[in-house]
Amino acid sequence: MRILLIGEYSRLHNSLKEGLKRLGHEVIIVGSGDAFKNYPVDINIRQPFTTGLGLFFKKAVYKISSIDLTSIAIKHQVFGLKSLISNYDYVQLINENAFNALPKVEKELLTYVFKTNRNVFLLSCGADYLSVQFAQNKKFKYSILTPYFENKLLKRDFWYILKYSTQIYKNLHEFIFNNIKGVIASDLDYHIPLKNHNKYLGLIPNPINIEKLEFTPLEITDKIVVFHGVNSKNYIKKGNVFFDEALQQIQNKYPEKVTVLRTEDLPYVQYIEAFNKAHIILDQVYAYDQGYNALEAMAKGKVVFTGAEQEWLDYYNLEENTVAINALPETKAIVEKLSWLIENPNNILEISKNARAFIEKEHHYITIAKQYLKTWEAHSN
Repeated sequence: MRILLIGEYSRLHNSLKEGLKRLGHEVIIVGSGDAFKNYPVDINIRQPFTTGLGLFFKKAVYKISSIDLTSIAIKHQVFGLKSLISNYDYVQLINENAFNALPKVEKELLTYVFKTNRNVFLLSCGADYLSVQFAQNKKFKYSILTPYFENKLLKRDFWYILKYSTQIYKNLHEFIFNNIKGVIASDLDYHIPLKNHNKYLGLIPNPINIEKLEFTPLEITDKIVVFHGVNSKNYIKKGNVFFDEALQQIQNKYPEKVTVLRTEDLPYVQYIEAFNKAHIILDQVYAYDQGYNALEAMAKGKVVFTGAEQEWLDYYNLEENTVAINALPETKAIVEKLSWLIENPNNILEISKNARAFIEKEHHYITIAKQYLKTWEAHSN
């Protein structure tokens, strides 16, 4: 089969590609690599005018003419690649803004994709119209919008998420849903809002290439190393403030037992290398399930503070604190869980082994690739 994957924001499509290729399929990823993260893509769509003087110039032009220079540049690049994005057996969009252009241009690009490819599918694995609506209606007990609900002055920081609830993005959402064969959720944070939707094809867990992520059994011979890797753009949305506050208390409480490693905005390859020495990884707070960074850390046998809510425990039939640690938006709760691990290091070693076994069982990239193929085939012309 010839398969086109459009967009890459977390390495999900790269791992899926690796699984599909192991099964004998031809796979192409087209995308930008997601800025500083620099994920590999086969066809790179540059996004100019997004930093420095270029960004200043773009804003000035947009203010005068409502023309977005980045979207125009993306449009010219994609339409120059028409033969390379046509006539695939299956096409999958990473989300509802896969080309990362403004809705008007995004719609033009997707019109061509729908016209020249019969079987197009959508992933729900980041902010989109339905998940944002669900969060805005406060149907989760907490979500990535919780900081915004608590402080509306943060509206500018949350615009990247809130834009999906505007009419222009709602129109784009409806256009996409009218043309796709169906939508697939990558974890419970997107599965829950999609339940009972007539286009929903089910949850397929994130694929993790365990062959690229070596599991080394943890050893605690000196201090316990806690790693906190920050994406400054998402600092508020990921709840990193709770981790920073908790780590300050932990360093004061256990100065002889703990070493803290904190980084900001590392490219993907450097990020993976940076946490190799860690025993514990602090990932994110406002989630029910694990995102991609958490899963890759778990594959390497790290004890990860992340989304691990009761809904996730029920879905995978797990016991609390055996595979991952549920990170609540409460500094005190995070301090208590970190203290429990520091004072009971054997629990770190046990959770480490369980985390790797869980990834091998539920997220193996070849098994997941087979699930995608089965779903695509069942809903294609």
